Parts: sequence; structure tokens; C-alpha cells
Amino acid sequence: MPNKVDVVYLDAEDNICVAARDLPAGHTLEIAGQHFSLQQDIRIGHKIAVVKIPNDSPVFKYGQPIGITTEPVSPGQWVHIHNVRYDVPEGDYEKATQHPPVPEPMTDRTFMGYRRANGSVGTRNYIAILASVNCSATVARYIARHFTDELLQEYSNIDGVVAFSHGEGCGMEFGGLRHEMLNRVMGGIARHPNIGGYLIVGLGCEQGTIGYLVESQNLVQIEGLADSDDLENTTGQLAGPPTLSMQDHGGTVRTVELGIEQVKKLLPLANAIEREEIPASEIVLGLECGGSDGNSGVTANPALGVASDMLVACGGTAVLSEMPEVYGAEHLLTARSRNEEVADKLIERIRWWEWYTDLFGESINNNPSMGNKEGGLTTITEKSLGAIAKGGSTVLEAVYEYAQPIKQRGFVLMDTPGFDPASVTGMVAGGANIVVFTTGRGSCYGCKPTPSIKVSTNTPMFERMKDDMDLDAGTILAGRTLEEVGSDIFDEILAVASGKKTRSEIHGMGEDEFVPWTVGAQL
Repeated sequence: MPNKVDVVYLDAEDNICVAARDLPAGHTLEIAGQHFSLQQDIRIGHKIAVVKIPNDSPVFKYGQPIGITTEPVSPGQWVHIHNVRYDVPEGDYEKATQHPPVPEPMTDRTFMGYRRANGSVGTRNYIAILASVNCSATVARYIARHFTDELLQEYSNIDGVVAFSHGEGCGMEFGGLRHEMLNRVMGGIARHPNIGGYLIVGLGCEQGTIGYLVESQNLVQIEGLADSDDLENTTGQLAGPPTLSMQDHGGTVRTVELGIEQVKKLLPLANAIEREEIPASEIVLGLECGGSDGNSGVTANPALGVASDMLVACGGTAVLSEMPEVYGAEHLLTARSRNEEVADKLIERIRWWEWYTDLFGESINNNPSMGNKEGGLTTITEKSLGAIAKGGSTVLEAVYEYAQPIKQRGFVLMDTPGFDPASVTGMVAGGANIVVFTTGRGSCYGCKPTPSIKVSTNTPMFERMKDDMDLDAGTILAGRTLEEVGSDIFDEILAVASGKKTRSEIHGMGEDEFVPWTVGAQL
């Protein structure tokens, strides 16, 4: 359907509108009873003043202030970083004062998934090669790459063999924050319901990882690796994960050979599981936006919010992320928190990020990125107001630290950075078995072992990057409703959870995007 909409006017309190397509200078608009002409060309996703805005006055979008003018702005004028500055949000929060109505339960939606013996549910079935340290990353990749699509043809229930390699694992204080965060990530991948079996590969002398696992059998050094029962319960045969130490097994070549032999033993055992009908309540949905633009908070993000509400109504879990992109909009989440403890946890995380960025002489408003600003986003508050729309409208039930296991159903929040690969890695380690990733600029992203559904915020980008996009929410700018597109997203979630491949899976993406986030001294 041709796009005939010029602009989107989001709230009666707003003093700006958002261009729904590229508009030429001189183009005439009528907004809220005001007639005016554009003073310059305006690109899609960028803001236009609809009334006179005096100097040093708030700019409103979504009915919320997103910044302060640095000069007088007249109707029809472009509103962006050249005439708007960031305003530090107030620190006075309402806590658990605005509980939205409970959505009408949905009990008839299902998907075809893998029910593990421990009760968790997978949407994919991978064999994982876990590198305990960067020194074993290459060996882990060599083992995984041996198992080509041709070699795996006889294992129809296995999606692939994936190396989870990273740049960490040593040079850190044992038991310190950096070590703890990496342990949570690696343990979360080992426990993940999309993993049917795994092999641990280390160098042998790293700090608190494979050296302890192999030599002293102190199996708690990588939290969750030793006590993960996915493989044991799936096969009924193996008492623990196989582990290899390069220093103990003869170096690179010999360890690769041994790793290949170990994986060959795992394949038929992991392949024995079959998909079965599963209630949608077992979906843990990671919510991500990247390469955002001025229409992210108008189309794809609120449409994903509709899908999130539908999932919560099914009894499932929707996980909002990227704490730096909650900043400036956190007051809306503290107000709808389940209780004051949840609100306080969110505020504590916001204060930590203020401290953390200040430690390096930086500020959270260094986000939006240059690409975000090119797409029409002016301040972090504007970006955050649009970003949290992915979480829908239900009560915030819990706030998790990075890569913590997600146990609470409903709408929850995980403290992750705004860098997409690190953010999604944390949610996946926490248990997300599906990800929906919205983008306005065109992020090309995949994520193993969890499939990532890409949703465009505007149709021109979708048409330009069809090979990477799964759905187009830009149709909202042409007249479709948020509810219609949100329902499409929810249907796609169920289809992908049942085995439909996403565009990034078709391209084979997702291994290099495993990026654990760690904080602390590199020793």
C-alpha cells in the first residue's frame, strides 16, 4: 500500500510531529488545527515544530519532555540537535503507584518446541563448544567448524554445532565482579534450553575456570556448568559435561581431535529429542532495538509492545534490556513496578550507570549514537521513551542484573549495556529462547543459540534490506494499526519458536555476536 501519510502526531501535549516520509521544503501541513509550511527539507523520522516553541522551553514527544530548546523555534522548523539540548531527568520517582489492568488471559496459543527433562523449553537444539578463556577460543571454533551442514544431515533435530568464544577468562580477580559476570554468562549458555549438549574447552592455567574444572574437579568455578542437567537428563547417560584442557591433552591439534570425537558422541544423544506442542507461556522473549531512528518509538517498538502484552497474557515472559536506553524514561517503569522493591532495584541500577559513566568522564547522553541522530533521535530521553515501548503496558515484575537467570514470568527488565551484541548475550544467558530485534537504520544481527526476528521501523529501509529483515512495521505509517502489526509479530514469534528460520539464521549469522559484558579491572 503506498505511503500517503505525511507525519505522525503522537500526543495532544506534543509540540512536535514526526515525518512519516521524506518531505520537501514548502510542503504544507495541518496539525492540531495549525496550518504551516516546512522551512526546509525534512527526512523521515525527524521532528517538526507544530507550534512556536520559545527559547529554553521543553520539547514534548509522546506527551513527555525530551529536551530543551536552545533558540526560539517556529512552526514548520526542523527540531533536532542543532536547536535542542539534553535535560537531566528529575530524580523524584513514583513507585508502584500505577498498576495497569491485568490483560485478559490467552490460553490457546502454542508452538512446537523441545521440552527438556528439567522442565525448560527450547526453540532450537544446538551443541555448544564453550571456550573457558580467550586462549582456547580458536580451538573451540576449529572443533565447531568441523561439523559442516553436510556432516550434520543425518541429525535432523540438531540445528548446528556452535563455538561460544570470547575475549575474557583470565587476568581477573577470582570471585570479583568481572569473573562473576563471565561465570553467569557461560553458565547460562550451558543451562540454556536451546543447548542439547556441550563441551568445555580451556587452556588449563586460566583464572578459576578450566584449570579447576579439569585438575581439581572443583566444578563450581564456572557457575552452572557443572550443575547443568540439560545433557544428563536428555541422554540419561552422561554424568557431567566433557572437558578438555589444551595443556593437559597435547596442545592445539590434539585438543581439536579430541573435541571432535567428544562431539561425535554427543550428536546422536542430543538428536534423540523431538519437538512437541508447548504452551506459549514457555516463551522467554528478549526485546532489543538497535540502529534506531525517529520512527522506532512510533512503529516497531510499540507494535512489539503489543506482542509483549499478548505474550504476558499467555503467561510468558518479556524481557526489556539496555539500561542506558531506559535512562530518562525510568520514571514510567518505577510507577508501574509490582512493588517498591522492584522500583528501588531499577533506581539503584540507574544510579550505578550514572556513577559508572562518570568514572570515565563520560555521560549516558553520549547515547544516542551518530546513526541514531542521523535517523532523527535527538536525546537519550527521546530514545528511551521509544525504547521502553517494546515492553508493552503490563506491570514490571522484576529487575535482573546482567545474565542472571530469569525466573519471574511477566514483564521484566535486565540490566544490560546499550551495545546490542552484549545486551542480547545477557538476555540469552538469562534464558531468552526467542529475540525480537527492531531497527530503523538497518542492523544486521543474528544470535545463536536463540533465533532473532528482525523488524524494520520504516518501509524504505525494509525494501532496501529485505535480505536481513523479517517483518516491516513501517506499514503503520501507511495506515495499519499497532494492534495489527503487533499481532503479526506475535504470530511470527510462535512460528520461529516452532522452527521457522529467521533471515539471520538463513545467512548463518549469530556466532560472532556472542559478546559477554564484564566490568572490572583487567589484571
